Amino acid sequence: MWLDRLAGQASGSGSSTPQSVSRSFSPLPRRTPSNLSPYVTSQRQGQSPRGSSLSLASSESSASLLASSRRPNGSGLKQSSAPVAHPTSSMETLEKLLGKTYSSALASGPDILDSDFDLDFDFGGLSLKELAASQDDASAQPRIPKPQKPSDYASDQTKFEDLHRSITACDDILCSVETNLTSFRNDLASVASDIESLQDRSTAFNKRLENRKEVEKALSPLIEELSLSPEIITKITTGHVDETWPKLLTELDRRVTVNKRKTNETQQSKASSDLGPLLEKLVQKAVERIRDFIVAQIKALRSPNINAQIIQQQNFLKFKELYTFLHKHHSQLAEEIALAYMNTMRWYYLTQFTRYEKALGKIKLHVLDKNDTLNHEETTRMASVLSAARITGPPHDAFNIGRRIDIIKTSEQPALSSFLAEEDKVTHYLEVPFRSFNLALVDNAAAEYTFLATYFSPSLSFSHISKNFNYIFEPTFELGQTLSKTLIGDTYDALGLLICIRLNQHFAFELQRRRVPAVDGYVNATNMLLWPRLQVVMDRHCESVRQLTNSTPAKASKSATEQAKVSAAPHQVTQRFGQLLHGFLSLSTDAGDDEPVATSLQRLRTDVEGFLTRFGNSFGADKRKTARFMYNNYSLILTIISDTTGKLADEQQQHFEELKTAYQDGD
Repeated sequence: MWLDRLAGQASGSGSSTPQSVSRSFSPLPRRTPSNLSPYVTSQRQGQSPRGSSLSLASSESSASLLASSRRPNGSGLKQSSAPVAHPTSSMETLEKLLGKTYSSALASGPDILDSDFDLDFDFGGLSLKELAASQDDASAQPRIPKPQKPSDYASDQTKFEDLHRSITACDDILCSVETNLTSFRNDLASVASDIESLQDRSTAFNKRLENRKEVEKALSPLIEELSLSPEIITKITTGHVDETWPKLLTELDRRVTVNKRKTNETQQSKASSDLGPLLEKLVQKAVERIRDFIVAQIKALRSPNINAQIIQQQNFLKFKELYTFLHKHHSQLAEEIALAYMNTMRWYYLTQFTRYEKALGKIKLHVLDKNDTLNHEETTRMASVLSAARITGPPHDAFNIGRRIDIIKTSEQPALSSFLAEEDKVTHYLEVPFRSFNLALVDNAAAEYTFLATYFSPSLSFSHISKNFNYIFEPTFELGQTLSKTLIGDTYDALGLLICIRLNQHFAFELQRRRVPAVDGYVNATNMLLWPRLQVVMDRHCESVRQLTNSTPAKASKSATEQAKVSAAPHQVTQRFGQLLHGFLSLSTDAGDDEPVATSLQRLRTDVEGFLTRFGNSFGADKRKTARFMYNNYSLILTIISDTTGKLADEQQQHFEELKTAYQDGD
């Protein structure tokens, strides 16, 4: 066996047999000691470099092998090694040796053959156990350390002194740490005691807080009713009147109401009796300061070139609660202040509109007199126009509406200012100053009524507010009525009158939209001036047509030659009537059946048709020419009014369409 070969090799290892002889026993290639032995041994000085690492039986190598595994620790300052805690037995050593050698050979060496296991070791006649026991005895012998020299002790003295100082410093630090930990432990005990005390106090405070909240919840309403903060007192007595005053007065009024209720009770508290005189004095002081504030604002309205609406918005409406408080606690003083305000605004509006009316009076207007009628001859009319033009301005057309209707369609156009009215050199019709004055009057009246209803309510009823409004605007309304009478008093401008009526109706609709019923009286009074005057003008036109009809002979008085020269073209009266009818229908698109316009047009239309019939008879026996004449006149009227809309326009168009068709068939 290879073990016997191994034993034989071990017995001959003590001689000086060359390495080549020992390698003749094994067919394996030469391997490093790390691949064949589980122990790494350093080669000492003096050992033969050719000594085999496989001589396991050598006593010296065995002793060094076991000594290397059992060597005790040397000095800690120079070297350190990890000793084996429990030395193993010889059998375990052998098993580990054989197992690791075999596994190492398989892992790192070349391929192993069966012939590699035919080994013959020589153990010197010893068994494996005896060989292992002899190795244990050799390794058990203690190794005698090499004695040190005095120089070695001198060199290590500094190291030991440094180590001693380090240990002393560590002891000091540990003592300080111990002291701190002891103090910290004592502090923790004190803190724990304080925490327990704080917990007890916190529990007590929480209980007291809950009790106080319950008491405060029950007493706070009563305390609030029976107390008044110093801030409110200081602000009302000496503070500036600003945006905070309405809230302060509301709070003061509530306290006064509560105190009066408490005073009327049978069991009056001491606090309520003490608070009563203080509240009364405070109310009197508030009334005094409110009076001074409102009077100052009223005086500001009398300043020259002042805008009253700005003062109303910024200084009155922002502090409307002041007048409510004043009227509640001193109604007589509130009425006197209201009267002072009304007198001031009465003067303000009358002054402003008087100045405005004078500015509008400088506008040049077309004058339409009784000569501007349907039957007036063109030559006579032109002569009258030229004579009037020297005084009133350029000529005009009394029957064509043209662009005059734009003044109704442009409802957003503002009123003419005083400066522009005084500097305007253009000649206008009567509706221009009428619209400017009444538009400004309606806007200011609506704004003033809205202010009165907002500022004086709920202190005053709406009926009382309406009376105050009428008192303020009474002279201004009279001024407006006077202006309207001046504009329409002598005019025969039927279209201008109807335009003024439509403008007045638009003003009424606007007042209804703004919910200002107090101006309805002025609007109705203006209508009472416009409608009768329009009827007078329409009657004048009807009368002029009847005069023309009466002057026309009922039968043909001319000879046949002269009758042949008479043209069948439309008459001049027809042209004027068609233009006037077109203007009325354009202004009556939304007119109702109850308006006098329809009746007036009906009468005028009847008179015109009577004139045309009588004039047609002047052609004598030529019925075709008469029918052509009638057809041409009615066709012209229908052509002129063809672009009008509305119920009244449809009726007129249908009527003249029937007449046109009748004479067309007769032709």
